[in-house]
Amino acid sequence: MPRIITLGEVMMRLTPPNFARLSQVSSFDVTFGGGEANVAMSLADFGFEAAHVTRFPDHALGHRAARFLRERGLDTQTLVFGGNRIGTYYLEEGASIRASQIVYDRQYSAFSEMRPGMIDWETVLHGATWFHWAGITPALSQGCADVCLEAVQTAKRLGVKVSGDIFYRANLWQYGKTPQEIIPELARHTDLVNASKGVLELLFGIQATDFTDACQQLQAAYPSVRWLADTERTQHSATHNDLSATLWNGTTLIQSPTFTMNPIVDRIGGGDAFVAGLIYGLTQFDDEQRALTFAVAASALKHTITGDANDCTVAEVEAIAAGQTSGRIKR
Repeated sequence: MPRIITLGEVMMRLTPPNFARLSQVSSFDVTFGGGEANVAMSLADFGFEAAHVTRFPDHALGHRAARFLRERGLDTQTLVFGGNRIGTYYLEEGASIRASQIVYDRQYSAFSEMRPGMIDWETVLHGATWFHWAGITPALSQGCADVCLEAVQTAKRLGVKVSGDIFYRANLWQYGKTPQEIIPELARHTDLVNASKGVLELLFGIQATDFTDACQQLQAAYPSVRWLADTERTQHSATHNDLSATLWNGTTLIQSPTFTMNPIVDRIGGGDAFVAGLIYGLTQFDDEQRALTFAVAASALKHTITGDANDCTVAEVEAIAAGQTSGRIKR
């Protein structure tokens, strides 16, 4: 069975119940999640061996977060403990014409204070099939960027495929470096890039006529990049979206079907579910069209599931991919 290793911060998520606003709240629903860990949890549900690398404070909340990852099927022997804070975010869930909003409280978190040498990547990546990183980790601190670079360099040296979910969060880059100084070197060791045309232009200095042109230019500059993917979302309201995706494989631009999600139960983690589905499809199917359709179906299904991470089986995703979207009860 394939083994995936992911790296990234896991935060405590606090959500007012019943779509209440933060200004109204008197209690919170509590869970944990983070983009890269969400990918690992999805793939664990799909039957992969999965481990997540992160750092938690060595106190009750840190150990509760670690137990949450174990409960979701992850190998937590790769965790390290230290620091004082667990990153937190508050999610006000939108409904109808009211958008969701997030308030972050993650400064000085245990993960953001990671430094090179804290992780023995040779040991962690031994026997791995795939390694996954995302754009938030190198944005948090120079130490996190350095740790991420250690990981991707080791992965490529060991012959482990690498995926990067590359996106830009301007308010996170506060430590004196720009993403243009950090992300390209990470991409140099990455096989699968998930990014929009706009992000590719911004971070890599590409001026492209369309997504295909952007992909071709990136592959010319970074030959290790084998696939590039991007999702397209049409938002009718906070709880009614359409979702599709494209995949460039070096010669062909593959287009997925469009899935309608109405009503959306929880949008958080939809992109992570897509990446997990694509990794699964590219490793388990010989058909890239099938892999892309599976990935979008996995993301669409995530929008019906509460919490940060997807929670479904391969069979359930394949049913959605095959068009079984009526929601008819199963007896």
